[in-house]
Amino acid sequence: MDFHRFVQHARAHAKSRSRVVGKKLAAGQHPTTMFITCADSRIVTAEITGAEPGSLFELRTAGNVIPSYSLTRPTSEMATIEFAVLQLGVSEIVVCGHSHCGAVTALNGAAIDHLPAMRGWLRPGGKPPSTLADPAMRAEGQEHVRAQLQTLLEYPFVAGKVANGELRVHGWFYDIETGEVSACAEHAFRPL
Repeated sequence: MDFHRFVQHARAHAKSRSRVVGKKLAAGQHPTTMFITCADSRIVTAEITGAEPGSLFELRTAGNVIPSYSLTRPTSEMATIEFAVLQLGVSEIVVCGHSHCGAVTALNGAAIDHLPAMRGWLRPGGKPPSTLADPAMRAEGQEHVRAQLQTLLEYPFVAGKVANGELRVHGWFYDIETGEVSACAEHAFRPL
C-alpha cells in the first residue's frame, strides 16, 4: 500500500511545486549544512529539522557510520563529505544518531552473521562487545555518535576548516519514541 501512495504522490509532485522553486533549485545547490545520519526509514531529516529543499546536504549510511579517512581506500561516504566541505563549502556538519538503531545494536553484540556486508561495514576489525542493555540503545547510540564525530575530525580537510573557524561539527541524537533531539555537549547529550 505504501508504494502505491508513493507513486501517486510522485505523479502529483510536479503540479504541486511552484516553478519559482524549481528554477531556484535548478540554478544550483547552496546548502549551509551537511546532515549525516542513519539510513533508517524512521529518520526523516526534513521533518526533524524543518529544512526546505536545497538547504541540507544529506549523507545516509548504515548506522551513520563515518569510515576512517584513507586516500588508498576511498569510500562513497568520504567522497560525499569531501564534496560537501570542499566544493559546496558547508559551514556546519551534523552527525545524527538515533535510538533503536539496528547498527548500534549489532555493534554491541546482536548477531548479524546472516548480513556479511553489514558485518564487514560495522565490524571490520573483529568481534563486537557482548552486552546488550537498554533495547533502545540510547547510551550506546550517543557514544556511537561521539565516535563518529572523532572519526570525522580526523579528516584533514575537516580538521583544517574547524581549526580555521570555517566549519563547525555537531553531534545530535534523535529519540524515535519521543521525537526529542539532543545535542552532544562536553560530557553529555542535552536537549536542543
